[in-house]
Amino acid sequence: MRSGAAAGHAGILHETAFYASDEEFLAVVLPFLREGVEAGEPTVSLFGERNQQLIRSALGPGSGVTLIDGGPHYLRPAVAIKRHRQMLAGYVEQGAAQIRIAGDVPHPGTGVPWEWWARYEAAANDVYDEFPMYGLCPYDTRTAPAQVLDHVLRTHTHVVTADGGREPSPVYQKPREFLASAAVPWLDPAETGPPAVRLLDPAPAQAREAIETLQPLAGLARDDLNGLLVSASEAVSNAVVHGRAPVVFEAWAATGRIIVTVNDGGRGPADPLAGLMPGTMPGGLGLWLAHQMCAYVSMRVTAAGFTIRLVSGDVILPASSA
Repeated sequence: MRSGAAAGHAGILHETAFYASDEEFLAVVLPFLREGVEAGEPTVSLFGERNQQLIRSALGPGSGVTLIDGGPHYLRPAVAIKRHRQMLAGYVEQGAAQIRIAGDVPHPGTGVPWEWWARYEAAANDVYDEFPMYGLCPYDTRTAPAQVLDHVLRTHTHVVTADGGREPSPVYQKPREFLASAAVPWLDPAETGPPAVRLLDPAPAQAREAIETLQPLAGLARDDLNGLLVSASEAVSNAVVHGRAPVVFEAWAATGRIIVTVNDGGRGPADPLAGLMPGTMPGGLGLWLAHQMCAYVSMRVTAAGFTIRLVSGDVILPASSA
């Protein structure tokens, strides 16, 4: 039997909270965690270092709460989904009727671009819905930009307050509705200049060769370079096979990073969850691999067609986004 607000609920219950002080943060999160422990439910705290230390100090030893470092867990959305689903499946296999997870999702206020994490917050309502998960995602209004706070309201069904209140979000959208319309433009500062490489209708091998010519400037770690080579090759193959000509490959480089875009005249994947899960749709595995291996991936559909953007190495936010 499920406890708390999720009693009688099937699938994921995905809530948020807003706080403006450490005291408000603890006032929201501690009751959520303690109620889970008291109900005998697997209860997980998945926060970054600072918030996790607040939780650890407030709970003390032997609390019954599982503390997981949120930094590595929330490295990339597709990685987080994979780890979440493995964890949830393990608890269900052990007989859990409900699993509580509280965690903070990265955003520009913590130095991370928001676009694919906005997709993650919406996708969570679908990709975890087969599990009895009760999730709480608190956001710090001192650091989260206004656009992030707006998207949070649109991707969580309820808002919890520090005084124990709980209200439905007035602007919540179904995941696919949100994902179809909520793309957030973001460019690396290097992209304000002309691309170092531009290829028209390239073969995958030509794209890989072009990236290799940028490596002396970028100096990527070998794993990062290999991941980009595979991802760009898959992106070009998908554009040629599933998109519409012309296919345009562009790449920029700076010390520590390479940015690649692949544009074709088509409309892109039909599934807005593409890339976040290893789907069976055409090109789905390649998109999922890119989301696993690149430091950042974005996908946009405009009048000019579909563009996938791959960043490997350092992720540099424009000054206005940080």
